[in-house]
Amino acid sequence: MITASPTSRLSPPLPGWRELWRDAITDAGELLAAVGLGHRSDLLPPDDAGFPLRVPRGFVARMRHGDPSDPLLLQVLPRAAEHDVAEGFAIDAVGDMSARAGHGLLHKYDGRALLIASGSCAVNCRYCFRRHFPYGEEIAAAAQWREALAHVRADTSIRELILSGGDPLSLSTHKLQELTRGLADLPHVIRLRIHTRLPVVLPERVDEAFTEWLAALPLQKVVVLHANHANEFDDAVDAACARLRAAGATLLNQSVLLRGINDDAGALVDLCERSFAAGVLPYYLHQLDKVQGAAHFEVDDDRALALVDELRARLPGFLVPKLVRELQGDASKRPIADFAR
Repeated sequence: MITASPTSRLSPPLPGWRELWRDAITDAGELLAAVGLGHRSDLLPPDDAGFPLRVPRGFVARMRHGDPSDPLLLQVLPRAAEHDVAEGFAIDAVGDMSARAGHGLLHKYDGRALLIASGSCAVNCRYCFRRHFPYGEEIAAAAQWREALAHVRADTSIRELILSGGDPLSLSTHKLQELTRGLADLPHVIRLRIHTRLPVVLPERVDEAFTEWLAALPLQKVVVLHANHANEFDDAVDAACARLRAAGATLLNQSVLLRGINDDAGALVDLCERSFAAGVLPYYLHQLDKVQGAAHFEVDDDRALALVDELRARLPGFLVPKLVRELQGDASKRPIADFAR
């Protein structure tokens, strides 16, 4: 009898994205220990300010070991400043609830509507403008998409449906298929835009089943990623981006300008170059949405404009993202230069 040698045995299968999701770090002390800062309990507030910590271990592995100022760590680590009350910072920072057009559907801008596909994220970013959003009441999937799609069906001016959340890729591919089947009888909807952080923080989500679904969609497809620092990209993220492009998606990146994380011309240049190296075009650089608990991330407009001037001097125009702010009631994102200086 011929037996297999130890070297010929098959390796165990790699964990899928659901397993990696469930294995995320949710304890601040564990996170600090994982990056060599277990002795720095002084960095932590007494509680999580009502917004729990969650970060995949693959994202943690990209953090600089032993560095309390690491730009990836600072995006996810709870801080005492989240308890500070700052003038002008609100629970509903951008007027989402006033734009509600149906269960889980926001209709702010002409020609496009945004569907709150999920309330879950693989990572909880501390500056998130929807950190106080009532997801339990406002997820479109809770009503099997019916109310949201009824509104889109009735308004033939809507050409683009935006999937947001939370993160829409937290849904199973089967659930996404269920949603897009509901778009089949809406010929005026020509484009599907997906806003997601998962290909960056949990690139395993872009698996074969997902890319097969995306490739088969008879719509224009845009995937807007969210990365704030060049260090968020690695080989696994590059591979996920390649799979998205192969499925026919146009890839864009939007970032938030964050104090102490990317408010430096060199860091922003590196981000734009690294994003484009992964096949992702820089799109928006957002001024911080003024959500309660995030004031410590704010960068003033004059500083933001000076940074973009430096980017224009150091990058080709197509790699310079648009510096914008979202304001309640505006017909679009507003360029910062329109009301600064």
